[in-house]
Amino acid sequence: MKNQLKQIERSWILYDVGNSAYILLVTTILPIYFKQLATKDGISAANYMAYWGYAASISTIIVALSGPLLGTLSDRKGWKKPLFLGSVLLGGLSCLCLGLPSSWRVFIVLYVISKIGYSISLIFYDSMLTDITVAERMDLISSKGFAWGYIGSCLPFLVGLALILGHNSIGIDFHTAVILAFLVTALWWILLTLPLLFRYQQLHFITKDAYVFGSGFRQLGKTLQEIVKKPEILLFLIAFFFYIDGVYTIIDMATAYGEAIGLHTSGLLLALLLTQIIAFPAALAFGKLARHFAAEKLITICITAYLFIALYAIQLDRQSEFWFLAICIGLFQGGIQALSRSYFARLIPAEKSGEYFGILDICGKGASFLGTGLVSLLIQLTGNTGKGVSIISLLILAGLVFFRLSLRQQKRETVLPFPAKKQKL
Repeated sequence: MKNQLKQIERSWILYDVGNSAYILLVTTILPIYFKQLATKDGISAANYMAYWGYAASISTIIVALSGPLLGTLSDRKGWKKPLFLGSVLLGGLSCLCLGLPSSWRVFIVLYVISKIGYSISLIFYDSMLTDITVAERMDLISSKGFAWGYIGSCLPFLVGLALILGHNSIGIDFHTAVILAFLVTALWWILLTLPLLFRYQQLHFITKDAYVFGSGFRQLGKTLQEIVKKPEILLFLIAFFFYIDGVYTIIDMATAYGEAIGLHTSGLLLALLLTQIIAFPAALAFGKLARHFAAEKLITICITAYLFIALYAIQLDRQSEFWFLAICIGLFQGGIQALSRSYFARLIPAEKSGEYFGILDICGKGASFLGTGLVSLLIQLTGNTGKGVSIISLLILAGLVFFRLSLRQQKRETVLPFPAKKQKL
C-alpha cells in the first residue's frame, strides 16, 4: 500500500521519537529542578523564570548564527551524516551530565550546551526529509515523525517521573533519581538515532570543489540573494519567524510559567504529559487532512488557534486553566510544526535542503530568542508574569499576517511544484 512506511522513513521517524524525549524533559523536569537549585541561592520566582528564559535565548541565538553555515556545509557530498552525528553526541552527552552539578550556574551552562546540540541536529535531520521520501509524501511522513515523537517520548519521561516522584519508596535520594532520569533520556535519544545513521544516504547534494568554510560563506551569500528574489519564500520565512516564536516560547516556558505563578508541580507535569498524548493523534490527523486539504489552509488554522491560546494564557492563574491550555496546545502543536516543515521542504531546491533549513532555523531559533527574551525582560520590568507572556500573542498575529501575504504571492507566481490541493494517495 502507498501509505506503508519504507525502512528509511521509519528510521527517520525514530529520530523524532528519540529527540522528543529530550525536549519533553526540557519543558517539564528541567525547569523544576533548576528552580530547586536556584532557590537555594535565594533567587526569586520572577528572576528564576527570567534566567531560564535567558538561557533558552542564549542557546537559540548561538544556533541561529551557526546554523546556516553548518547547513550549507552539510549540503556537500558526504558531510550531512557526520555533522548530524556530532550534534547528537554534543546534545546527548551534555544531557547525560545535567544531573551532576549542584550549582545552578553550572547546570544552566550544561543545559545551554545540550540545547545547542539538540537544535543543530534538527537542521540536518529536517533537511534529510528531501532524501528519505518523495514530495507527495512529505506532509504524511513529517506528521508521523512529530506524532510518534510525542507519544514515544512519554516512555522515558514516565520512567524519569517515576524515579523522581517515587525515589523514597525505591530507596534512593532525590539527586540520584534526577541523575537516573537524565541518563534514561540521553540513552533513549542516542540509541534511537542509530537506525537513521546506519540507513541514511545523502541523495541530494551540491558538487563543489572546496569543502572549506570560505566556500560555505560564499554559497550562503548566494542563497540569501536567491531568497530575496523569491518573495514567496522570503515572506514565508518572515511569517515562520513570528508564528513559530509563539509555539517555541510556549513550549520552552510553559512549566516555568506555571511554577512562577504557584501552580502545583505534579499537576503541571501531568498536564504536559497529557499534551504529548493528545498531540499524537492530533498530528496524525493533520497528516491525513493534508491529503485532502491544502497544507497552507491547515497551517492558517493552526496559527489562528495558537493566537487564541496565547491570549488565553495571559489571564491563567488556576490549575484547571493550565490543564485546558495543555489540551489546546496538544491539538495544534504537531500540526503547525509538521506541516511547516514539509511545506517548506517542497518550496526549496532539494540539493540545497541543508542550507535552506539552516536559514529556516535562523527564523525558528531567532524567533525563540526574541520570544523568550522579551517575555523574560517584561516579567523583570513589570514583576508580573501575565504581562510578560502577553507579547506572544502580538508576535503570532504578525506571523499570521505575513503567512497570508506569502500565500498571496504564491498565487501570483504559481511556484509550487505540484498543485497545493492534493488528492488522496
